Amino acid sequence: MKPYLICHMIASVDGRTSLRRWRPVDESRGALFERLHERLGSDAWLVGRVTGEEYGKLDAYPRHIEEIYPREPWFVRRDAAAYGIVLDAQGKIAWGRADIGGDPDGVSYIFAGERQLDLGRALAILSEELGIKRLELNGGGVTNGSFLRAGLIDEISLAIFPAVDGAKGASCVFDSHDAEAGAAAPVRAMTLASSEVLEGGAVWLRYRLENG
Repeated sequence: MKPYLICHMIASVDGRTSLRRWRPVDESRGALFERLHERLGSDAWLVGRVTGEEYGKLDAYPRHIEEIYPREPWFVRRDAAAYGIVLDAQGKIAWGRADIGGDPDGVSYIFAGERQLDLGRALAILSEELGIKRLELNGGGVTNGSFLRAGLIDEISLAIFPAVDGAKGASCVFDSHDAEAGAAAPVRAMTLASSEVLEGGAVWLRYRLENG
């Protein structure tokens, strides 16, 4: 069993996600994202490596070439109230910290796939080992797009703000690498579960997805 996966994002009316590029400027948008995050009530949140690097405190870890570590999952703790999870297949992020916003890392790690990351297996491990039942995906567009094309997203939670970016190539809610651009997501249906007008003219939309 995998966790119920919610892709939770905020975007401008043209679907862009880099807040610093939005016009007009409004510093309250990040705080509103956090309030919606709390309302979703997830057990954990997940981002990709590029987003995860924003939380790292070191440029790099020292190289310990004399040590060999077994290729098996390792967990600092299994009883946390919430977890912050980062997809970092090459182990490039140098954390240098014990938590992210109070959610522990410590840093635990898992392996999912022999040569390439198996997203479905990663979700199953998080459920089996940590008891995560409800997971929030806050990735960049490429990470979100990977889960979408794998048919793993159960719900899209999207808050659209009265702002525009307007630039070609700007970060968006769902994206892909060039090699994946032709792969269609296996989404058979989307059902509007709720809609809500928020302060400042934003609109919060929640859709349930049927994959297959």
